[in-house]
Amino acid sequence: MKLFRTKSIESAVAQTKAEGHSLKRELGVWDLATMAVAVAVGAGIFSIGAQTIAFHAGPSAIISFIIAGAVCAGVALCYAEFASMVPAAGSAYTFTYTTLGEFIAWIIGWDLILEMLMAGSVVSKYWGVYLNDFLRLIGIHVSTTWHVSPHFSIDFAPFVIVAFFTILLLAGTKLSSRVDSILTVIKVGVVLFIIIVGFFYFKASNLIPFIPQTQSAAQVAGASTGAVSATLEQPLFQWLTGQPATMYGVAGIFSGAALVFFAFLGFDVVATASEEAKDPEHTIPRGITLGLGLVILLYILVAVVTSAMVPYTVLAQQSSPSLATAFELVGANWAATIISFGIIIGLTTVVMVLLLGLTRVIFAMSRDGLLPQQFSRTNKKGVPAGLQIAVGLGIALIASTLDVAILADMVNIGTLSAFVLVCVGIPIMRKRRPDINRSFKVPGNPWLPLVITVACIVVMVNLSVLTWIRFLVWLALGIAIYFAYSYRHSLLNNNTQEVL
Repeated sequence: MKLFRTKSIESAVAQTKAEGHSLKRELGVWDLATMAVAVAVGAGIFSIGAQTIAFHAGPSAIISFIIAGAVCAGVALCYAEFASMVPAAGSAYTFTYTTLGEFIAWIIGWDLILEMLMAGSVVSKYWGVYLNDFLRLIGIHVSTTWHVSPHFSIDFAPFVIVAFFTILLLAGTKLSSRVDSILTVIKVGVVLFIIIVGFFYFKASNLIPFIPQTQSAAQVAGASTGAVSATLEQPLFQWLTGQPATMYGVAGIFSGAALVFFAFLGFDVVATASEEAKDPEHTIPRGITLGLGLVILLYILVAVVTSAMVPYTVLAQQSSPSLATAFELVGANWAATIISFGIIIGLTTVVMVLLLGLTRVIFAMSRDGLLPQQFSRTNKKGVPAGLQIAVGLGIALIASTLDVAILADMVNIGTLSAFVLVCVGIPIMRKRRPDINRSFKVPGNPWLPLVITVACIVVMVNLSVLTWIRFLVWLALGIAIYFAYSYRHSLLNNNTQEVL
């Protein structure tokens, strides 16, 4: 069927050399590893652990982080093998196009656009929020928000941060990568400092019971504020099986893993930069594994520190528990200022990587004809300048004028759907194209990729019912666009690329 026509790996690689539609290769292993750390270690490292401890798993949230980290590491191996075979922009979209066909690739590309557009908008928005908080903590009382009416306001902070990195990216990926690396080193330094200080407040008694007894969500103080108690916020698996919303116990470990899984995201964005990496067959796998390894270590250490500082029952009584909350509860209020600074730096680097990643996915889809081909034009510096400006403007407008927080969870399911198809694609490509040179291979094929696929699906069904509803609506919109435009304009449809 034409819906599942595939693009050959050779044609995908050949596209990277097309004049006026190619990117400049100038990123090394360090650049790619710091990119992974930059996007994964954001504000979430200061909050997601405490929320998982309080409302999902208690001290056993440490296991949740280990499970999520192990699954993510398995997915990263699959991304690394694909990147070594197909060193082209587009990440999971391009990988899927060569294995499962155009229609599935379109769905994944559409999901990646959702993931990075929403993530970029949410992160830019909260960069402004945390900037205002930090300024108040150091005694500067100003606001970046203009209240146009009681129901509409404009926040200028997202415009500032998005404009800054858009200009840097227009100057070239290498320059923006250097700035990103400097900020990432500062951010990791702040996180390590907070972890070390946290160990001075370590109490082993707070880790007992390590796996708390299962409780109804309605019985847990703080849960009724919207954490997990409402039906729409209930994990899909519990809803499908008719179980009441619960917290803690073994089920809490897995729902906690579903939440913290997204703390590790970032290595998939690195794969979107394959076309800008030097010797991508080697640098992309190394950059992905090195960056993700550091991220997993940092998050597990933060989970250990937070669990041991304050009893999980006390954290559950807080309306929005975070690492800063834990320090306040032990009397170390000064840490809130340092954490606020760390959050600002953390969000700053995330914005840049998401601007880059979103542009590269749209660039790849445009070059294949699934989106208007004007988006894939590059300038003399090898930068898709027009597209980069359009992406920056779109994210800035959404973040500055809309309440984007309610759509933040859509980032998660879009990413997981891409992970599933990338993992499925590994055994398919091993069988279909054993002749392709692979500088990196996933061990244990086909069993490890299939086990990781099942693990990703388990995480997906532990997402909320509301997340699934929103995802299906977005998916329906994407399918309509595919049949209205992309199917007819595809280069494969016009026989200008090799069809397998």
